[in-house]
Amino acid sequence: MSEPKSFSAFMKKQGIEITWNRIGIGALGAMAQGLFASLLIGTIINTLGTQLGIPFLNQIGGFATAGTGAAMAVSIGFALKAPPFVLYSLVAVGQAANSLGGAGGPLAVFFIALIAVFAGKLVSKTTPIDLIATPFVTIVVGVTAAVILAPPIGKVASSIGYAIMWATDMQPFLMGILVSAIMGITLTLPISSAAICAALGLVGLAGGAAVAGCCAHMVGFGVASYRENKIGGLMAQGLGTSMLQVPNLMSKPVLWLPAVVASIVNGPVATMIFKLKQNGPPIASGMGTSGMVGPIGVITGWFTPSEAAANLGEVATGATAFDWLGLLLIAIVIPAAVAWLTSELMRKQGMIKSGDYKIEC
Repeated sequence: MSEPKSFSAFMKKQGIEITWNRIGIGALGAMAQGLFASLLIGTIINTLGTQLGIPFLNQIGGFATAGTGAAMAVSIGFALKAPPFVLYSLVAVGQAANSLGGAGGPLAVFFIALIAVFAGKLVSKTTPIDLIATPFVTIVVGVTAAVILAPPIGKVASSIGYAIMWATDMQPFLMGILVSAIMGITLTLPISSAAICAALGLVGLAGGAAVAGCCAHMVGFGVASYRENKIGGLMAQGLGTSMLQVPNLMSKPVLWLPAVVASIVNGPVATMIFKLKQNGPPIASGMGTSGMVGPIGVITGWFTPSEAAANLGEVATGATAFDWLGLLLIAIVIPAAVAWLTSELMRKQGMIKSGDYKIEC
C-alpha cells in the first residue's frame, strides 16, 4: 500500500493534477486565449493594414500570427501551473505541434502540450541540474510527440471539420440548426466553444452558423434576463459571456429555452437567407459577441480570408449592404427579438419566475 501512496504524494508534490476541471475546462479555455492573443488579433491587425493601406500593420499582424503555436502552448502551460522552465520550453513544443498538425494544429497543440507539461513536471526540481534537465525533457518529449502525433491528430481534426462544413454546404437548413444550437450551448457551458471551432478549423457557412448560435446565446441570455440584471447584466452577458447563467441553468434547465430557440431560428437564417460565412480565423466562429469577435471575424473574412478559409478555396468578396444587414440581424436583432418573445411567453406561463435569471455581475 506504500507504493501507491508514495506515487500519489509524488504527483501532488510535482503539481500534476489530471482532472476534467483542470484539463477539459482550464487548459482548453486557456488555449483559446492564446489563439486570441496571436492568430485572431494578428488577423485583425493584418486586415486593418490591408484596408488602410499601411504595410507596417501587415508586418505586425504577420509577427503576431507567426507565434500562434507558441502562444497556445504557453497558455495551456500557464493554466496547468507549469513551473517556469517547463512553461518557457513550451514555446518550441507549441511551434512544432502547430506546424506539424496542419489545419488541425490547435488540437495537436492541445494534446501535445499536455504531454510536454506532464513530462516536464515529472523532472522539475528533482535534480541539481534543473536548469538543463527540465527544459531538455520538456522539449525533447514534446517535440518528439509532435513529430509522431501531430500529423494524425491534425488530420482527424481537419477531417471532422471538413465533414461538418461539407454537410452544412449540402444541407444548410438542417445543419444550420444543428451547428447553431450545439455551438451556442457549448459556448454557455464551462468549456471553450472558441477552442473547439479552432481545433476543427470551422469556417465558411458552418462557421457562419456557429457565429449565429453563439451570438444567439450571448445576446439571448442578456435580453431574456434583462428584468433581473438590467443594463449591467445585458452588457456582461452580451459582450462578456453567457457562462454567468450556468448556476441558474443547473438548478433550472428550462431557463435555457429562450437562447436555444433563438439559436434554432438564427442558424438557418444565417445559412439559408444571408448565406453568412465566417472566413476569418476559425476561433472567431466560437466567440459570438464576446468582445464582438464573432462579427469581427466575419468582417475580416470578407476582406482578408484566413489561411483555413483560403485552403477551402474561399476568396475575398468584399461586403454588400445586404451582407452588413444580415450580420446586424444575425448578431443582435434576431437573437434579441426571439429570446425576448420566448422568455415573455414563458414568464406568462409561469415557466420563468422573477429572479430566476439573477446573476452577480
